[in-house]
Amino acid sequence: MRSHLLNDTTAERYRRTVTEGVERVAAHLAATDRPFTGITVDALAPRIDGIDLDRPLYDTAAVLDELEEVYLRDAVHFHHPRYLAHLNCPVVIPALLGEAVLTAVNSSLDTWDQSAGGTLIERKLIDWTAARIGLGPAADGVFTSGGTQSNLQALLLAREEAKTDDLASLRIFASEVSHFSVQKSAKLLGLGPDAVVTLPVDHDKRLHTVALARELERCRRDGLVPMAVVATAGTTDFGSIDPLPEIADLCARYGTWMHVDAAYGCGLLTSLKHRDRIDGIEHADSVTVDYHKSFFQPVSSSAVLVRDAATLRHATYHAEYLNPRRMVHERIPNQVDKSLQTTRRFDALKLWTTLRVMGADGIGQLFDEVCDLAAEGWELLAADPRFDVVVAPSLSTLVFRYVPAAVTDPAGIDRANLHARKALFASGDAVVAGTKVGGRHYLKFTLLNPETTTGDIAAVLDLIAGHAEQYLGESLDRAS
Repeated sequence: MRSHLLNDTTAERYRRTVTEGVERVAAHLAATDRPFTGITVDALAPRIDGIDLDRPLYDTAAVLDELEEVYLRDAVHFHHPRYLAHLNCPVVIPALLGEAVLTAVNSSLDTWDQSAGGTLIERKLIDWTAARIGLGPAADGVFTSGGTQSNLQALLLAREEAKTDDLASLRIFASEVSHFSVQKSAKLLGLGPDAVVTLPVDHDKRLHTVALARELERCRRDGLVPMAVVATAGTTDFGSIDPLPEIADLCARYGTWMHVDAAYGCGLLTSLKHRDRIDGIEHADSVTVDYHKSFFQPVSSSAVLVRDAATLRHATYHAEYLNPRRMVHERIPNQVDKSLQTTRRFDALKLWTTLRVMGADGIGQLFDEVCDLAAEGWELLAADPRFDVVVAPSLSTLVFRYVPAAVTDPAGIDRANLHARKALFASGDAVVAGTKVGGRHYLKFTLLNPETTTGDIAAVLDLIAGHAEQYLGESLDRAS
């Protein structure tokens, strides 16, 4: 069994095995003609349940054949231009190079003696991102597993900086369309059930700053502590960007931590055309970025950035076997001193190889393309009487629904849209997402693939309308 360990004597076996896997995936990608096969849980589960993990196949080719059967053939393909559902991006090839290297070397980014150059590369990328944001010379941060962890850590720092033991008095302010991780973080941080104050949004789905000012004043008047305001730069449902300069002014006035959740909108940091849409982000105390959304990186690749490096001390614990306190005085750079995680992948390498091959402008050009595509999609939807579209895009998301002229019952329209989404997914011809707006069911395009065209959008709209019309026709037949 030692022949399976990666070391100096098995290097050639490693090369052959991984090459075989890469060739299998490449052949599969080349043959993909739709984003999904339409497989159901009931059809796929028995195949996987029937595999006896205590009976190895002992052959790489046989394992790849089996993997084709239980995974590759039915995987949902984010790289396909008609995958329009969630915040999943197609990935750039230079990042896959980084992934291949980091997986084989298997550095752990918790301490210097496990990562060396990896530590410095991650720190360089944190400095680069902080400079793009404009956080100033005292900024710092650390890579995380994703936006949820980044938001949690940012709010942990905000809680500690609030400097009170009365957790029941702490309040977090966020819009009604902010990410659910704000509420989850409050619970994990031991805050009370009333800790998160959700605020209304304007017509463009941006946090209403008049309401924020009113609630901050109420908080102070009631003797409560305004722990943090979470501004979103790219909401999950609408891609909307809260008015960051106005929020920054209010946070400064009330002495409140300003966190910007830019998990989606961080791609604007490299934009050649639309960077001004996140003006004001430089005033944040902390920022969440998800490179695995709008930087076209493989999962996972995220970070939390802070204006003041000293605030990261709230995540610091010292263990004699790992990062004893003396290492701080010896200026040994242990990333675990900043992180909620201990063992941590060298995910920063993927962004490093991407920047070194493509450059920041290359990433920005790709993100600009999907933002421009969304604007074109908005025009298509606004001109199509079959659809109601909610709001013009700030990034690359479109929320809409099919509205048949002959049907006025809102519940019936809801059912038609739900059916259309399910039927489209079952067909495998395209994948779209769904959400609720004002209690009604809507559909959602999240455009993150520069290969998607307005022709793809128009074709998927026709498919949606066709499925909805078929459902409504069958409903009328059943009623008669």
